[in-house]
Order: sequence, then structure tokens, then C-alpha cells
Amino acid sequence: MAENIKSEEIFKEFKEHSISEFFRKNSQMLGYSGKTRSLTTIVHEYVTNSLDACEEAGILPEIEVVIKLLAENKYSIKVRDNGPGIPSKHVGKVFATVLAGTKFHRYIQQRGQQGIGASGCTLFAKITTGKPITIKSVNEKESYECNVDLDIKSNKPLISEMKKIESDVRGTEVFGEFGEIKYENSDHGVYEYLKRTALSNPHATIKLLDPEGKETVFIRAVNEMPKRPKEVKPHPLGIDTNDLIEFAHRSHEKKLSLFLIETFSRMTQGKIAEIKAIAPEINFDIEPAKMQWSDSEKLVKAFKQIKWMIPELDALSTIGEKQIEIAIKNILNPKFLSVIERKPKVFRGGIPFIVESGIAYGGESGKEISQIDKDGNKIEAEGNVLRFANKVPLLFDGSNCAITEAIKGIQWKRYGINNFDEEPVSIFVNVSSVYVPYSGVGKQAIAKEDDLIEEIRLAVMDCGRILQRYLNGVKSMHLQETRYKTIMRYISQLSKDLSEITNMNNKEIENSLKILIEKKYSKLFGENADMASDQKNNELQEQEATVDESEEAE
Repeated sequence: MAENIKSEEIFKEFKEHSISEFFRKNSQMLGYSGKTRSLTTIVHEYVTNSLDACEEAGILPEIEVVIKLLAENKYSIKVRDNGPGIPSKHVGKVFATVLAGTKFHRYIQQRGQQGIGASGCTLFAKITTGKPITIKSVNEKESYECNVDLDIKSNKPLISEMKKIESDVRGTEVFGEFGEIKYENSDHGVYEYLKRTALSNPHATIKLLDPEGKETVFIRAVNEMPKRPKEVKPHPLGIDTNDLIEFAHRSHEKKLSLFLIETFSRMTQGKIAEIKAIAPEINFDIEPAKMQWSDSEKLVKAFKQIKWMIPELDALSTIGEKQIEIAIKNILNPKFLSVIERKPKVFRGGIPFIVESGIAYGGESGKEISQIDKDGNKIEAEGNVLRFANKVPLLFDGSNCAITEAIKGIQWKRYGINNFDEEPVSIFVNVSSVYVPYSGVGKQAIAKEDDLIEEIRLAVMDCGRILQRYLNGVKSMHLQETRYKTIMRYISQLSKDLSEITNMNNKEIENSLKILIEKKYSKLFGENADMASDQKNNELQEQEATVDESEEAE
């Protein structure tokens, strides 16, 4: 008979763990779930921070990434930027405190949202090499260097070897050694990530020095800073019961009605009156901190019964149609390019977002969709679908992404693409929002929200219709060219036959026929029709001379 164990025995090992301890044991949730992906994730987090810092300071970003092989699956990574620098009193919070930062609590479009990124890198360095991260930073008041480590149990930073340095070059440099990572030139590697980052951030110059010593520079394509988003208040239709409770309990307002007006956009005294008429049992004179869950439920329900103006859009910052065109031409050099920016929409009733889409055809567009791994297994890649969220490339988890779902649902044959996976076509999609609903903490796929999928689909289809007209034109031009070449092939013989019948000069007949044919097919040559006609005549004359010489020889 099994011995009964008392509850005291079961719970004597019960402990409270910090958020850092949780992520140490679940690092895959942060994107550290494979050697190649882990390396790309580290570079992604540091580059994202650099771009955000430069843009907030109004500085055109210049970012350098240096990766060196130290041992098998062990590399050093250095990322340097020309940003505003980090005050020394905040360096620990930035690089070694999980769920701390300047982004998490703000209702504004930002690349990072969870407050985990750079701290996650410090944590990963600690658990794979046991070494701290080294930071050098120069701002308007100080220049310093220090080591940053993370106390996992307390989720607090450990700063050591802080010292002043001599430098007048503003910016921040982060250096670390990481294990369990691998550099690969693949669709999921660092090079591809930086290439796509250059596509979605054409105002940045990005340099990469890879482990083999090869330097690649993605040169800035535009010299204009993107529109700077402004922090706005959340829209009443974009929150749920728990959100409202959280806002209320943090408020310092004396009355619930004042709290609603001060906290949410489009909320006025008139709207408060409408809400009171729908939910008269709610006391709007109580302190917000005393609001109960049931009151919050009633308020959220009342919000949905009122007509509201659309959310404020100042919080959004897109790449821009012109900038996307310049960037894609600079990197992919396509034969055809179509770019569309859709009008702002909302999902979940009150969260604004904008979809930008582009289709590039020919040139360096499109890639092989299948690769073979070391075991001989086929790996499905997504090289011809370029996914972005708030200007950040999404390289992983494509099958779980709203962008992929939208593109899969399009009948590409209608747009002249018979086999989407094998043709030289690349689809570019960027979703900009104050809140991107990622499907995981790793922020590599957008959740399959119906409103998002539909808007992405419509954006890509808008570009597809323009592509269809281009491809139809190409096919028509090819047919015309074939006909032209066929006719020109027999013009010499036809001229001779007509000369014998009419007793007219052979060359005059031939020249007259050429003029008629060139006029008929003038669209083949466009503005250069005359030049092309002269070139064709010269070619034909050379061919005739060759034929005449051959006949004389015979």
C-alpha cells in the first residue's frame, strides 16, 4: 500500500521564481530556439534598439554589425550605432532588466513592445557563456564603458568595471560573447535579416562584417527621416475589461468620469452622457481605483453600443510608397514594381493599423522556395514573401502569420502568375500599428486576426492588378515582336518577287515595305522607333550583303 504524503511535504519546495528565471528555462519563447535563429534574434534585438534610438533623436541611423567566430557554435557580436547614447544610470535597465524599458507602456507605434529584447540577449549570453555584456556609450554629458550582467533570481542588473572613456563620437556599442549559435547564409540568417531591414528602413546605412571577413554595406537609399509617430490615447473600442481595470487602478483622477475623458481618445462629456444613459447603475463620481470588475464589464459593453470617431492616426508611421519603391529598386532591381499604401483601418474595433504592400517582378526578385538540410530533408523557405511589422523583418514562423495566410488565399493565376513559388516575384507587406498582435513572444509572426488578413489581402490584390496589366503588356509585346521578326525574315524575298512582277526597283520596294512594317509595329520601339528602325535596316542590309557575297561565290 502506497504511503500517503502530507501536503506540507509536497509544498515545502514551493518557491516564487522571477521573470528572468522563467525565461532562462523557456528561452525558446524569446526566439532562441535554434543556433541560426538564436544568432539572428540577438542581432535583431540590438539593431531594433539602435533604429528606435536614432529615430527618436532625429538622427539618420548608421549601424555596424561585426560577427566573429570564437569556437564551434560560439561567436562574438558587436553592434554599434550613431544614436543619442544611453545615460549611465539607465544602462542596467536597458540591458539587464526583463520587462523594463521606454516602450511597453506607451500607446505609440514602436518596433519593440514587450521590454524583453536587449535584456533577453544578456540573459542568453549568461546561460551560454557565463559572460557579461560590455557597453560603450557616449551621450551629450558623459562617455563611459562598463560590463552589464543580470541577477536572474532578482531580475536586477549587475554593473561592474564602470569607467570613463575618451570619445566625442556619439552613439552606443554593445559587445557580447554567445554560445549555442551559428552563422549561416540562409533565408533565416543575419545577412538576410539585415538586407530586409534595409528594405524597410531605407533611411539607414547598415554594415555587416561576417565571420569570414566579408563586408557588406546596405547604403542609405533616402536622406529623409520617416514621419515620427506621436503618442496618443487609446481608443475606447480597442480595450477589454481587464485593460479598463488596469487603467483605472493606475489613475490619479478623483472621479470615474474624469478618468475616462483623460485616459481615452474621442471621449467627451457628450459621450459620458451617452454611456450614463446605457448604464445608469454605474456611479461616475467614484474614484477610478474603486471601480469593480462588473462596472468595467458594463462600461466596455456600453462603449460598443456608441458611435465613435475613428482612432487618432498620429501614432502611426509608415515607410511610405516612394521610400519603398526606392529601397526595392536599390536592392532587388526588379523589371516591374508596384507599391500601394492602403487607407488606415482598425481591428478589434479600435486599434488603428495601416498596410503597405508591394510586388516586385524580375531582376533579383523571388528565390528558390526549397532548400535541403544536412540530413537531406527538404526545407520549405519563404524567400519570395517579405513580411514586416512596424518596419521589422519577420523571418520565422511564416506558416502562423496573417501575412502568409492572406497571400495564400489569393488566386495568383488571375494576375498572370501561373506558379507563384517558381516565378521571379517578391511580395512585400508591412503592417504598421500601435499594437501588433504577435502570435508569440518571439515577435516573428502576426496573429491571424480576420480584419488584418482581409486588409493585407486587399492590399496585395491592388498591387496584383497592376502587375497583371504589366504582364499582359509583356505578353502582347512578345507576340508583336515575334510577328515582326517573322515578317522581316521574308521581306527580302518578297521584295525580289514583287520586283519581278512589277518591274519596279527591288531596293525601293524593300524600303517601302520596311517603312510600312516599322509603322505597324512602332510600339515595339517606343520613343526610339526611328533609331531602332535604322538599326534594323542596317542589320538587314548587312545580312543581304552577306547573302549576295555567298551567291556570287557560288
